[in-house]
Amino acid sequence: MDTELKTRILSAVDAAFDDETAFLAELTSHPSTRGQEQSAQDFMAAALDERGYEVDRWQIDVDKIRDMPGFSPVMGDYEDAVNVVGTHRSQSQKGRSLILNGHIDVVPAGPLDMWDAPPFEPHVADGWLYGRGAGDMKAGLVSNLFALDALRKAGFAPGADVFFQSVVEEECTGNGALACLERGYRADAALIPEPFEEKLVGAQLGVIWAQVHLKGLPTHVAYAGTGANAIEAAIPLIEALHGLEERWNEPGCRHGDFGHVHHPINLNIGKIQGGDWASSVPAWCIFDMRIAIYPGQDIAAARAEITETIMDAARSNAFLKNSLPEIVWHGFMAEGYALSDDHSATAKAAIGALEGAHRSVNESDLDRVAITATTDARFFGLYADTPALVYGPRAEAIHGFNERVELESIRRITQSTALFIADWCGLETI
Repeated sequence: MDTELKTRILSAVDAAFDDETAFLAELTSHPSTRGQEQSAQDFMAAALDERGYEVDRWQIDVDKIRDMPGFSPVMGDYEDAVNVVGTHRSQSQKGRSLILNGHIDVVPAGPLDMWDAPPFEPHVADGWLYGRGAGDMKAGLVSNLFALDALRKAGFAPGADVFFQSVVEEECTGNGALACLERGYRADAALIPEPFEEKLVGAQLGVIWAQVHLKGLPTHVAYAGTGANAIEAAIPLIEALHGLEERWNEPGCRHGDFGHVHHPINLNIGKIQGGDWASSVPAWCIFDMRIAIYPGQDIAAARAEITETIMDAARSNAFLKNSLPEIVWHGFMAEGYALSDDHSATAKAAIGALEGAHRSVNESDLDRVAITATTDARFFGLYADTPALVYGPRAEAIHGFNERVELESIRRITQSTALFIADWCGLETI
């Protein structure tokens, strides 16, 4: 790509960056937690329609995806789970097709009094845009859209089909991205601008969610010795799971990309509830857990090991051995994915194109990172033979309080994305 063309594209991003920031602020104001994504998806669908893209909006049908590789079990229904895809159809078809994927769902805000400002009233301060979901990952969604805008303002369109995807369910199952595969959306590569410090994600962990149900023996607290406390019975099970966590972190268990990462496998007891009355020994307890797995680690074997760990601990407990816990698998049943393991010519070409775009904007080489989280990249890389490049802006406090994303980082990501699209897809004059 010649210097004049690069300058035109980068300048087009700069010229519209105030509009991009305002668009991101408005999108962030939609509280699109799980099951509440409709207004945000309305906003995205309208933006795609205004730009002349072919808009496909549909409700996820669990029956159509439950037998597909990568499906995660669902608690509840998908009555309000809607994906939105905007399609650019190339006239020339001279380049390579591309999926621009991002998720619209955000995690809950938590206690509002722990935020410095309301989480769904975004504001800019000191070069950062604050708000729940601003970083994870609405900034990425918006950068995809405005990268395409910049090409148009420079007088061009991608020279191959581009599928802009705004999906739900990334934060708990990934079934939104899976539904896009079921819908037939395929491309030569995928770009997902998750917030990982403007680095290319070379490997990501998988994630398993489970819910453990325990039953105690209720009695009045005055006679606690004759009952069994279901909440306290959870403690040895959690301790046993931490033991499993440490075993999986041993050097001999690790995928190569995580050899240098401190404690890559993390167990999180994310939620616990139980009992009915302060003066009654609790008759029940439920705790929700999350644990990571490595790329290439067999998910069925990992699930069996989790089950064995919980049941062995229960059988060693005087009460639980006669009242074994029930394990409910719901939410993430996600395999790990390593782009670094993809040695295909297509993957090398996609990575090379992104490296070139990043270098043009930043005047430095593109660093790689192995992350201890998961993204929707696995669906494309593992189940659609499509190299998935995760590359997004700098953000802080994602899933925490005062979540924020750096504006200049968004600008650079938008510029790099526009140059990547131009290189990967080619350009046609409009």
